[in-house]
Amino acid sequence: MSMQFIDLKTQYALLKPEIDARIQGVLDAQAFIQGPEVRELEAALADFSGAKRVVTCANGTDALQLALMALGIGVGDAVFVPSFTYTATAEVILLLGARPVFVDSDPDTFNIDFDSAEAAIEQTRKEGRLRPAALMTVDLFGLPVDYDRARDLADRQGLAFISDAAQGFGASFKGRRVGSGIADITTTSFFPAKPLGCYGDGGAVFTDDDRIAAVIRSICLHGKGQEKYDVVRVGVNSRLDTLQAAILIPKLAAFRDELEKRHAVAQRYTERLKGHVATPQLAEGDDRFAWAQYTVKVDDRDGVQARLKAAGIPSNVYYPRPMHLQSAYLEYGAGEGSLPAAEQLSRVVLSLPMHPYLSDNEVDQVSAALISALAPKD
Repeated sequence: MSMQFIDLKTQYALLKPEIDARIQGVLDAQAFIQGPEVRELEAALADFSGAKRVVTCANGTDALQLALMALGIGVGDAVFVPSFTYTATAEVILLLGARPVFVDSDPDTFNIDFDSAEAAIEQTRKEGRLRPAALMTVDLFGLPVDYDRARDLADRQGLAFISDAAQGFGASFKGRRVGSGIADITTTSFFPAKPLGCYGDGGAVFTDDDRIAAVIRSICLHGKGQEKYDVVRVGVNSRLDTLQAAILIPKLAAFRDELEKRHAVAQRYTERLKGHVATPQLAEGDDRFAWAQYTVKVDDRDGVQARLKAAGIPSNVYYPRPMHLQSAYLEYGAGEGSLPAAEQLSRVVLSLPMHPYLSDNEVDQVSAALISALAPKD
């Protein structure tokens, strides 16, 4: 058998009339930059998330950079980030002249280890070379961090709190949607493979702070003030294309239903795999996960992945090496052995097919194939 790791074709087939009509509307109006669909999407995103202000931008990486720029973070500042994540989270810090300080991960949730983060903050303050400026968490694989602990840590340490929800948009923590003001600034990505993805690049920034939102909107438009050629700050060119906004509007309308379907897929995976492999944490109470990925932990990962491939089952590894061991970041970390949980996770994580349109039969087939791959016959 063969199946899709992420099935965008089935989603498009279901939403085709709405998506096609929206695209045609943009083509007819010829408003390709900052067309009315952009503001319509921003209003819909605010309504969905509960955020007071939403500013869309060109991609999820820009969203992180815009957040840092709006807070004035730059040379001499330290931003505390998990090492077990994608490079975008760390690279924007360096691009602005600040320094990433890598911290460890919780081996059960895959998210930031708050004890490791606090120790790093205190050590940085003791050394005195950098100003502890911001805590940047990541909702890895769609599992929201403990936002209460993150908020408490940031407040006690006098740091700004930025949430990288590129994989976590749509999740909720204690009944509040990610992006609803739990963090000072929340960012997300609309990369096609994300739970809410467009057909190219796109991103957004969420905040309840009117001033921050206004600054971010200005930065997105080359530092624009009240008029087009009134440049009030150094900015960048980071606008969400009107076509992408038009595609996202009907996708967002279907998003609540898709999130529930992802949750059902994750529950079935866990039921089938429990006792055979270390499965991810499931949501409890008012929590809901976005389930960008369904990620298990396995020994002999390369062998397991090869046996799955032979059985026609796609899988992916996010991420095979933590940031502090990547060649581009070696000088900013303490080397191998310094963040043991992140290093161990990078050796054992394996993500299985995950999308809203996986049938029960397909989940059962993936699960059976994985169980067989865990115990290969001699």
